[in-house]
Amino acid sequence: MQNNPINGIGYFFQGFALILKPDIRLWVLIPLLLNIFLLGGMIYSAWLYFPSAFESIVTHLETGLPDWRWIIILMRWLMLPLFIVLVLIGVFFMFTFIANIISEPFNGLLAAAVERHLTGKPVKSPQESWFKIIIRFLPEKIGKLFYYLKWVIILLILSIIPIINIISPILWFLFAAWIACLEYADAPLGNHGYKPPAQRKRLAEKRMLSLGFGSTAVVAMLIPIINFLVMPVAVAGATCMWVYEFAPEH
Repeated sequence: MQNNPINGIGYFFQGFALILKPDIRLWVLIPLLLNIFLLGGMIYSAWLYFPSAFESIVTHLETGLPDWRWIIILMRWLMLPLFIVLVLIGVFFMFTFIANIISEPFNGLLAAAVERHLTGKPVKSPQESWFKIIIRFLPEKIGKLFYYLKWVIILLILSIIPIINIISPILWFLFAAWIACLEYADAPLGNHGYKPPAQRKRLAEKRMLSLGFGSTAVVAMLIPIINFLVMPVAVAGATCMWVYEFAPEH
């Protein structure tokens, strides 16, 4: 296949079909059900706390601002719509972040199931003890963080340089697309023993393809409801891209 961003977009959308396959959807449903349970618990807890806290604020205002009674009545009338808006904002920002943390441990299993579906062969991951995996986890995360921070600092500097800063929004978007591709391709490449530096080198071999995939993931993350499915869809799509574009046997 060619190093074409359109192909990268196509691989992302293939993820939607892949996660519905009978031998794959189990690894999507488990974290999804955990996330739904978490979401329900968060909304229920918020509803238990919000009315009393809201009423306390309103009562305080009513005591301190007796002449503003009509505003206080309006605030009571708007309590439910306000709660819904706050829940939506909280779900979009906090729940999406937590859901990704819950789903991450399942990504390797999801990627392995997708690859087995596509190739008909089980994934032969390097055999490592749990102790080695746990010991390696933190240094790898720190290494990723430093890699991201390095480019964030560079982009911040470019963003304040006259003339160059005109294209800084484009550079930030491309950076976000590259990071998204790295994050979602981590599962299939990690299953084959690729560490983060090697993953970056491998994906950079077809950078335009990788950026096409990552940019689609970034846009999808901004769409409500769809953003809950972005992680499994992107992991499945990245695995498809690995099989057909980057795997050594390809």
